[in-house]
Amino acid sequence: MTASPEQYVVVAKITTVYGVKGWVKVHSFTDPLENFLDFDRCFYKRGECWLALDIEQSRRHGKGIVLAIDGVDDRDKAQAYCGIELAIPSADLPTLESGEFYWHQLIGLKVFSKRDELLLLGEVSDMLETGANDVMIVKPCHGSIDDQQRLVPYLPEQFIEQIDLNAGEIIVDWDPDF
Repeated sequence: MTASPEQYVVVAKITTVYGVKGWVKVHSFTDPLENFLDFDRCFYKRGECWLALDIEQSRRHGKGIVLAIDGVDDRDKAQAYCGIELAIPSADLPTLESGEFYWHQLIGLKVFSKRDELLLLGEVSDMLETGANDVMIVKPCHGSIDDQQRLVPYLPEQFIEQIDLNAGEIIVDWDPDF
């Protein structure tokens, strides 16, 4: 199956083999972790193509997940899948409430500070989960006010004034000197 990258969202990574019957350990990026167990088919990228990976079984194991891939019945075959990222079609993600966003929707958006005037701080390169609140990593980009990386708390009622996915921008109440 071939598709453009924006049609898929990475939800996990196969880390290592588990046992001798072809099972693998998976690091899930879903929150909560158990949400990964709902998937019976994922996709992985080989070259420019996305290929289907059918999940025969999956379960919690310690702090992670183990799964059996359909058609993979020994350790050597399972080893070939180690290191690959597993994705699902973005259309399969649950619909969010108004004003809620998935992290992958925020990455790449330009971030503007709205103090006295609109200043381009950079663009969201990644998100961090800190426990207290999520944090946007804002890296400088073409046209930004300086070459400084910033960590901006993702607190919609406090620092985030507006998110416009169509315009590709986030407006924040954030001191550019901080």
